[in-house]
Amino acid sequence: MKKILFSITLFAGLLFAGNMFAQDAPAADNPNAAAMKFEHDTIDYGTIPHNADGYRAFKFTNVGKEPLIIKDAHGSCGCTVPTAPKEPIQPGQSAEIKVHYATDRVGMFIKNVTLTSNTNPPTKVLTIKGNVLPDDNANKPATPTPATPVQAVPNTGGH
Repeated sequence: MKKILFSITLFAGLLFAGNMFAQDAPAADNPNAAAMKFEHDTIDYGTIPHNADGYRAFKFTNVGKEPLIIKDAHGSCGCTVPTAPKEPIQPGQSAEIKVHYATDRVGMFIKNVTLTSNTNPPTKVLTIKGNVLPDDNANKPATPTPATPVQAVPNTGGH
């Protein structure tokens, strides 16, 4: 009896949870849904110096008929920090997703920024990539050491 009651409770809980998530997602057939159109899905930083300016921005326009609400923006690691607008973006209005990459990390990088919004589909993945050069001062000693003078040994002519 306990197993049957547990199974019914579990099944009802799953139905309830699934129904909650289904209400959060935009309807696939909503012709008025918000929609994002980006100028570029990828930003290429190119080859940049160590500790260069790591700020860039993805520009987009709401091409849908309803206000666009960005619920979440997160980077694929702690070195990539996106900042999305908090207020709704009205139809026809443009805005930016600002991204900061920590350029103290040397080498090639490809990172993602994932947005969650009231669009269909509700997620959008953007990409940043580039190459950070090593610091020119990394191989130099912190304090230059003076050269030690070489003393000449006098030639006495003896054997």
